[in-house]
Amino acid sequence: MPETLRLLADPNGIKTAAALLRAGGLVAFPTETVYGLGGDATSDLAVARIFEAKGRPRFNPLIAHVPDLAAAERLALFDDRARAVAAAFWPGPLTLVLPLRADAGLSPLVTAELPTVAIRVPAHPVAQALLRAFGGPLAAPSANPSGKISPTRADHVLAGLDGRIEAVVDGGACAVGVESTILGLDGPPSLLRPGGVPVEALEALLGPIAAGGDAAKPNAPGQLLSHYAPGAAVRLNADAPRPREVRLGFGPGAADLNLSPTGDLVQAAATLFHLLRQADALAGPGGTIAIAPIPETGLGRAINDRLRRAAAPRG
Repeated sequence: MPETLRLLADPNGIKTAAALLRAGGLVAFPTETVYGLGGDATSDLAVARIFEAKGRPRFNPLIAHVPDLAAAERLALFDDRARAVAAAFWPGPLTLVLPLRADAGLSPLVTAELPTVAIRVPAHPVAQALLRAFGGPLAAPSANPSGKISPTRADHVLAGLDGRIEAVVDGGACAVGVESTILGLDGPPSLLRPGGVPVEALEALLGPIAAGGDAAKPNAPGQLLSHYAPGAAVRLNADAPRPREVRLGFGPGAADLNLSPTGDLVQAAATLFHLLRQADALAGPGGTIAIAPIPETGLGRAINDRLRRAAAPRG
């Protein structure tokens, strides 16, 4: 395949991207969370190419991205709870796992042949424009090699996937910076992945939400134990760095790089993957990244989830 195109996030770029997608191509595009690797969710071939480009295991389902609730209801069965959550949090960084409609028309590769489907309505204007120009659902995991650090800039996408996909639409840096929260509503509410919508906000609407997800049999993305991994080793809750470690700080204090010098979790989430890449480059082969403690509240849950998976033993 020739070099991956970098398209502007303007009407011509969106038109070109939609045409590539209709032809079965793969196009990375910005959402408010991270860049997604889009392919026609109704095409077995396009979806298979997503798994191939990423080196992603086939048992790990994908999220179907659509522009609005009406399009989502053509793919999944919504009850009153799901509609209430959608009304409160869509468009935005929330994915719902719901029973798959028999006539949804999605490739079974999207759902890993499960009876449920993960769906999101992104808020990013470029994602919205592309979904509407394409005119159908896009399967779109994060646009990076499987298990590696997620991309929040077009340069990150090209660093991992240049020459393996047709194009990336450059919409600048992603504002949220961590993937969407995934909420299971195919039974009692369950948190399948913390993310851009704090669980506290969901519990204010639904009541207590249990933890869910199974790394051995995932029913949504982001459940594998080792994920988001840099090349360097990762040491968590490091109050002080050891010799030859790169210090990734949070809040006041000395650090090589700092997610947020003021201790702002929103800023920390937005900078997490970008600074994790920079820390990896500073650490070099055989190095270690020492990460300061981060509160387990609000967006801190999502940040710590990503960091625990980045630090997990790698297969």
